[in-house]
Amino acid sequence: MGHLSEKKGDLLARVKRIAGQVAAVERSLERDAECADVLHLVAAVRGAVNGLLDEIVVDHLHEHVAKPGLSDVARSKGAEELVTVIRRYVK
Repeated sequence: MGHLSEKKGDLLARVKRIAGQVAAVERSLERDAECADVLHLVAAVRGAVNGLLDEIVVDHLHEHVAKPGLSDVARSKGAEELVTVIRRYVK
């Protein structure tokens, strides 16, 4: 995760915001909120997680697939890691 260290503060802040959004979903369910309100909260969580995933995938792509000077083996490994994540995500 070395290259993510540069963005560690920003990434952790995003994760904490996502945790707050998940907590809001929990609170809304505990108080028997309207279905539409819960759906909006869950959709917001999904959007936030997608945004985090997008940022990390782009960083991975730049660092482990497209970076000049990578060996063919390293580039192939980086690409396979992305394929694994994408396949897991679309299930």
